[in-house]
Amino acid sequence: MYKKLTGSVLLALAVAGAPALAKGPASKANEAATARHYASLIAGEPKLSELTLFFTQMPKGGDLHHHYSGSVYAEQYVDFLDKQGYCVNKQTYQIETRKEVVEAERAKPTKERNCLSTAEVYADDFTYRELLQRWSNKDFNNHGAIQPPPDRLFFQTFGFFGPVSNANFHEGLLELKKRAIAENVSYIETMFKMSPFVVNKEFDAQAWQNAGDDKAFDAQMGAWLAMLDQDAGFKKSTEDFVNKIHESAEGIDDERFTMRYQTYVLRLLNPSQVFSSMVSGFKAAAMSDKIVGVNIVGQESTMVSMRDYALHMKMFRFLKSRYPEVKVAMHAGELAMGDVPPEGLKFHIDQALVVAGANRIGHGIDLAHETNAPSILAKMRKDDIPVEINLTSNAFISGIEGANHPVTLYRQYGVPYVISTDDAGVTRHTLSNEYVLFASRYKPDYAEMKRTSYNSIRYAFLPSAEKQRLTRQLDERFTAFEARIAELARSAGAIRR
Repeated sequence: MYKKLTGSVLLALAVAGAPALAKGPASKANEAATARHYASLIAGEPKLSELTLFFTQMPKGGDLHHHYSGSVYAEQYVDFLDKQGYCVNKQTYQIETRKEVVEAERAKPTKERNCLSTAEVYADDFTYRELLQRWSNKDFNNHGAIQPPPDRLFFQTFGFFGPVSNANFHEGLLELKKRAIAENVSYIETMFKMSPFVVNKEFDAQAWQNAGDDKAFDAQMGAWLAMLDQDAGFKKSTEDFVNKIHESAEGIDDERFTMRYQTYVLRLLNPSQVFSSMVSGFKAAAMSDKIVGVNIVGQESTMVSMRDYALHMKMFRFLKSRYPEVKVAMHAGELAMGDVPPEGLKFHIDQALVVAGANRIGHGIDLAHETNAPSILAKMRKDDIPVEINLTSNAFISGIEGANHPVTLYRQYGVPYVISTDDAGVTRHTLSNEYVLFASRYKPDYAEMKRTSYNSIRYAFLPSAEKQRLTRQLDERFTAFEARIAELARSAGAIRR
């Protein structure tokens, strides 16, 4: 049986994972003053407005669980309508992309138009508010909108803004960069584009037939991989995919900010589509230093996701053996009681770790239900595999928050973690807000909060030299931040006296 870690062991682990900073007397004094000030903000009833001010200013190294399309706010997508020559149907709130329909609508008098331009959406307050309620969770908790289940609303939003999201990658990345810099975030690792795939119905039938026979399934994957390796069309689509990412990323990096990209596969598709997409994703990551990992996305509780989960993990295992240098971050265990029958909660994180060889776990909220939970915790701690914590997302989509969130278990057993946003545009928040939620709910001390910021660089899928560069920048930014907070605390003390 795995034993609970003692406080002294946890402290030793924390020190081992802390940044190695050479501090002078002034820096140490400022750090101590900042720690005292922070402690006063979480003592008793947390001071939320002051914590918001504190964390907005505090350097936050990076955001490692981040979806590009779900992180751009709906307002930005509305701005993209005119740029693309599109309009929004004010009955369905879907984007109309057909040129002949858009032109016919624009020929009508303004009052008769059913499909609105950017300016017309903003001028029609009713349509604008309704649009925000369908393209994001705006007003959901105020009961001002149509109230589908939260998870359904969340996953449906992507179908609304998809046409403009997919056509404005560079502009969207620039917007995310600007917002990150404004809240003192220096690195984003975003899930950016789904890697290309092909359909092979024969592969599908064989995959389901071989689901319980690992040797046969490996042979099946090996045979088709050999064919894909020789397929000129597949090679071209993968190269075009990489080139599109490089084109979109042009000019994003500078001395203040760095962005890298994960490609992903969609677990809602048939096995041939998932596997071929995974193959192109691994190949793309091996070809480009901008593409730092492969992920799998899509609602985990759907019938297809649950039916094919074990197949997907075996696909990752197979391709990890061929591309051992390619990193994998895995949406795993984003499930809550009632989403699926109880037995469906028993194995997702475990298989992501043991079968697929995940380097990071995204969400991991079904941990307490997993059959091998003690072994999962031990493995993640021993192998230094972090969990990506997304508090707002988990609360909205799955109803998991507060003492019910397994971050309490991950912390208790010494598992490394990072705090991230998931889809901040859809759920309308920021990384600073995630830090506020974490601090106010779980009351970690300042040393742990600071270490959390450094963890988001430590566990990034970056070369060592890049991590060292970003860590040095973070050192400098914390030195400046703690000096400001120490001065603020001294000024406040003088006023109180």
